[in-house]
Amino acid sequence: MRPTRAPLLALACLALAACGEQPLPPDYAAYAGHWRGDGVLLVITPGGHADYERVSGGSRISIEGAVHGFDGRGFRIGPRPLGARFEVQQPPRLENGRWRMTVDGHPLVRVEVMPVQSGRDRLAP
Repeated sequence: MRPTRAPLLALACLALAACGEQPLPPDYAAYAGHWRGDGVLLVITPGGHADYERVSGGSRISIEGAVHGFDGRGFRIGPRPLGARFEVQQPPRLENGRWRMTVDGHPLVRVEVMPVQSGRDRLAP
């Protein structure tokens, strides 16, 4: 008799559901927005989704997924172990009329953008 795979499948579904998007914690609502820096694009939605892209020397790193794990030092995008941890050196702050923060050593400025109708915003390599 073959063992059933139903319990294993149920566990996998529960694990994926636990990694789903959750709204940003109220204490971290200032992280929501469209952030840009030199070769870096970070978009965090209030609903808990993030897109990160960094272009450097012709190479591109892209990460997309649920944003979570906020603490005093940073946050994660995507599920463990596939996701990535981002260190926040300076959290979002209003400075000279612009929202700024520093993530993984990259100074970022929050910009106002029009919603993208087809595809997402991308950095040129």
